[in-house]
Amino acid sequence: MAHTKPEGAGILERLLGVVERVGNRLPDPAMLFVALLFLVWLLSWTLSGIEFGVTDPRSGEALRVNNMLAPAALTAFLSAMVNNFAHFHPVGVVLVAMLGIGVAEHTGFINAGLRALLGVTARWLLTPMVILVGIVSHSAVDAGYVLVIPLGGVIFYAAGRHPLAGIAAAFAGVSGGFSANFVPSALDPMLQGLSQAGARILDPEIVLNPLNNYFFTTASALLITGLGWLITDKLVEPRLRHTELDGELQDLPQMTPLAPGERRALAGALIAMGLGLLALLLTSLPQDSAWRGPDGSLASGAAPLMRSIVPLIFLLFLLPGLVYGVMAGSVRNSRDVIAGMSKSMAGMGYYLVIMFFIAQFIYAFGQSNLGVLLALEGAALLQAMALPATLTIAGIVLLTGFINLFVGSASAKWALLSPIFVPMLMQLGISPDLSQAAYRVGDSSTNIITPLMPYFPLVVVFCQRYVKSTGIGTLTAMMLPYSMGFLLIWTVFLLLYWTLGLPLGIQSSYGYPGG
Repeated sequence: MAHTKPEGAGILERLLGVVERVGNRLPDPAMLFVALLFLVWLLSWTLSGIEFGVTDPRSGEALRVNNMLAPAALTAFLSAMVNNFAHFHPVGVVLVAMLGIGVAEHTGFINAGLRALLGVTARWLLTPMVILVGIVSHSAVDAGYVLVIPLGGVIFYAAGRHPLAGIAAAFAGVSGGFSANFVPSALDPMLQGLSQAGARILDPEIVLNPLNNYFFTTASALLITGLGWLITDKLVEPRLRHTELDGELQDLPQMTPLAPGERRALAGALIAMGLGLLALLLTSLPQDSAWRGPDGSLASGAAPLMRSIVPLIFLLFLLPGLVYGVMAGSVRNSRDVIAGMSKSMAGMGYYLVIMFFIAQFIYAFGQSNLGVLLALEGAALLQAMALPATLTIAGIVLLTGFINLFVGSASAKWALLSPIFVPMLMQLGISPDLSQAAYRVGDSSTNIITPLMPYFPLVVVFCQRYVKSTGIGTLTAMMLPYSMGFLLIWTVFLLLYWTLGLPLGIQSSYGYPGG
């Protein structure tokens, strides 16, 4: 008897096929952002004379859309163009990290390390391992985008699985599960500070703990790992089976045992990396450590440790890469080291072109106040609907997920939304801790399907290493099952978590006042 797919699977396959075809017919990502830039100019000119009747929480004044076609705005745009690109955060993060990773890859350290890892890891455990590593990478700020995601593809390819499925799984962990983490990160005090500021509009004395969502995000890490595992193995990878690999695959690791010389070189490189990490640990432990911020914390955004994550990644890959290369014979002189760095930079040319136009678009979009208007009008609509508490929490998740398609920064969105949502829900008897948890779910779930997220084009570039025809539509179709699955199941999980009364975090509550 012929095997037939379930009707639901067939419908999903057709839907994702449509998303992929339509998305790949869009202009090249660089030109897409040029078009969006012109759209921002047009909308800002059209809406600049309209009174919206909303207050900008940043200034306390009436919100107005700034006309980006006004002479002063255009000259300011041209004056800022170079700085917009040169100081665009994702550019420096990617390039500096890739310099160190490029040496480690060129000398064979990463190749040997992955072969050793695959030799002791069951093939069926690769998916949850990649997702979990992606989730933990949040503690290193944006390092997961430039380190974990490409390694996800390499690991899957070396194990005989489709590399795009590995990239998708890693992307789901790094970005889709951005707020699911059992390791505290700089995101926790940042969101807590904004939630506390919003809560003090009603209660000037309220104090929130920076880890007020810690237990929920820890449980969410298990949820996202399991859900991502299911989606990767049952939906995403089967759909990719007929996608042929036509990229540059000659430098990727094969599942061959390590030679004795490679094994010795790998051991030496790992010892060098371990000594580097030990030195970092020992120098950061003292209370007067130079790695600590003004408040004595290692995890705050102002702490030199957090601000040095990317340079540390550069060093912690450069050092073992050099040791491995010298011991294995792949580094004979300084030219071999520079060759590795140059090779990694050569592959970033397309990414840099895209980043130039993204930087200009984000500048214009921010200066126009269109993103602020979208967030505030959406929040006002949700407030006006006066839904029951459970539906309001679900509405915050969905609205945040929608706004996230246009405004990528987690801190910028919550800075706009917390002064509205937090006091509104406090008046309904809902704590700022729960409001923040709802925001985190929505903020994470749609990261992976918006081309406006600055690292989205970088993931397209990683995919093109294996399948040259990969475009925005290909990546969006791959990530859509994760995004919709996370948005739905994670929201239900939050509501169930609330219903059961499980603790959200340290010194947190569900109700206000008293909890």
